[in-house]
Amino acid sequence: MTSSADPELSNKKLAAGLLAIFLGAFGIHKFVLGYTTPGVIMLVITLVTCGLGGFVMGVIGLVEGIIYLTKTPEEFKATYIDAKKEWF
Repeated sequence: MTSSADPELSNKKLAAGLLAIFLGAFGIHKFVLGYTTPGVIMLVITLVTCGLGGFVMGVIGLVEGIIYLTKTPEEFKATYIDAKKEWF
């Protein structure tokens, strides 16, 4: 019940959120959360389309980053760590 005091969880939440906002097109935030397949999908779409698909992936990353950062640590843990929700 003291997950809000868990510094590892807070660091993961902050890292995933900031990486999603700034490098979302490359899917780096997905790798931080342990979601290899969605991370590879985002990276491949960005690279294969020579960056054109990166705009869409960047928007997805921006939205996900905002969602990550606005959730409480308990909500973040329940949704993305325990339930392993890969998208949004």
